[in-house]
Amino acid sequence: MTVRDDLYIGGSWVAPSAPELTLDILSPHDQSVIGRVAQAAPADVDKAVVAARAAFDHGPWPHTTPAERQEVVRRYDALRTARADEIAEAISAENGSAGWFTKVGQPFLTRQVNAYLKAAEEFGWEEVLAPSHPSVAFDTIVRREAIGVVAAVIPWNSPFSAATAKLVPALLAGNTVVLKVSPENSLSMALLADLWHEAGLPEGVLSVLPADRQTSEYLVSHAGVDKISFTGSTRAGRRIASIAGEQLKRVGLELGGKSAALILDDADLAAATQGLRFGSLGNNGEACILQTRILAPRSRYEEVVAAVKEMVESLKVGDPSAPDTFIGPMIRRDQQQRVIDYINIGIEDGARLVTGGPHVPEGLEKGNYVTPTVFADVDNSMRIAQEEIFGPVLVVIAYDDDDDAVRIANDSQYGLSGGIWTSDPDRALATARRLRTGTVTLNGSPISFDGPFGGYKASGLGREYGKAGLTGYVEHKSITRTR
Repeated sequence: MTVRDDLYIGGSWVAPSAPELTLDILSPHDQSVIGRVAQAAPADVDKAVVAARAAFDHGPWPHTTPAERQEVVRRYDALRTARADEIAEAISAENGSAGWFTKVGQPFLTRQVNAYLKAAEEFGWEEVLAPSHPSVAFDTIVRREAIGVVAAVIPWNSPFSAATAKLVPALLAGNTVVLKVSPENSLSMALLADLWHEAGLPEGVLSVLPADRQTSEYLVSHAGVDKISFTGSTRAGRRIASIAGEQLKRVGLELGGKSAALILDDADLAAATQGLRFGSLGNNGEACILQTRILAPRSRYEEVVAAVKEMVESLKVGDPSAPDTFIGPMIRRDQQQRVIDYINIGIEDGARLVTGGPHVPEGLEKGNYVTPTVFADVDNSMRIAQEEIFGPVLVVIAYDDDDDAVRIANDSQYGLSGGIWTSDPDRALATARRLRTGTVTLNGSPISFDGPFGGYKASGLGREYGKAGLTGYVEHKSITRTR
């Protein structure tokens, strides 16, 4: 068992203000205690924000050159890469994420970092705009400057990826950051703090605080915070947006999803179902971008249902540390019960249970396990088709033609992701252009870290990744001078 009785505040490991606020980290696999960790209280938030404010207002970090900040980020990623296996194992132990997922995710973190670095290298930190007309007798200098103190709040399901999406662009722009992490991730996020410390961030630039929801709200409401960057549920995002609106803080929200995979009538079904293993069930189904609504043409409906059933039943559920496990346990008991409750709702609402169900897999009763489940004969108005379940539950919905498929895909409060499977590239692109969603993958292509990532509608505000993500952490200043 690992014990961490300190907090990383302003660049140092210090005693918490409320040492009695400790949390036992339970293994999602068997409920054994794998760690005991300190948790932050509002007084720790105050200390972190004061340190971040001082570092921004008086410290060297915002005044370093973009190239100097980029070098710190490169050092961080090199250090992380050297400890990739340790990080992957820590996340699996805390979250229950299967080992294949956490290990495959490590090189993707480097791709994520490199996309931000490329954007920073090409970014117009200061540029002179050409006059709009020869008669204009002045130049316009546009500067892109750091916003100030950033409160970054991330979820538990993929902590290093979520932290990278916020810390790297915020720091590249010269901001200081208080990162609020989920209590369940206290061990892996302590590793993250160590890596950034070793990379050479100046005093006060970064704090990493595991804390509950009440302390999180205290942070985002803090008068010393200039920008909020949040990833999590749409419900929490609405609350944060209201706080940001009241206080006129800058805000970025990456929220929930209920994405659709459109299997068109000419699709290679074997390739599609193979791709949906990852696109619909990766990370135990606990990811906002997963395509959990599978739209199938009526002409091939039962064929699609049978193929999805076969694929799901082929996946091993079990100990996340086992090399052949594809789906591990849910992170907590309440999350396990939430998913089981949705399975029961699907049955009660009349969907056809194709495979799985509300029972816990045999032999895995000690852990937070859910049997991967597929429903057919699902109407898009059903709760299991409209609400984010965040577990290994898929619904297969029939459609009449391409227009009907697009209509159903867009009939959602969310608009985060989506996918299209077809043998016709032109048809794929034409269909993708009609989807009201922030990201679309064609025939299982991966999401790009160079392009913007974020959602339409209730899936959020703003964008992450690449140049768009970097832009979210700067203010724009115009300076005019007579020529």
